[in-house]
Amino acid sequence: MEPRFTSTMTVDAALAQHPAARWVFAAYHIGGCHGCSSASNETLAEVAEGYRLDLEKLLADLNGLT
Repeated sequence: MEPRFTSTMTVDAALAQHPAARWVFAAYHIGGCHGCSSASNETLAEVAEGYRLDLEKLLADLNGLT
């Protein structure tokens, strides 16, 4: 099965793909605050780099959503 979430997907696209993606983002402290640098049009790879996150772990968590 191909992953539903990829590094080139935007945050907006990820949220549209699965409503529970917001909870994964919240667990990583992505978005949700006025001072955050992540924009909804950034890719997951860009967000991971900006927040110094493990991209593969983030993608695994997102792709683990049922």
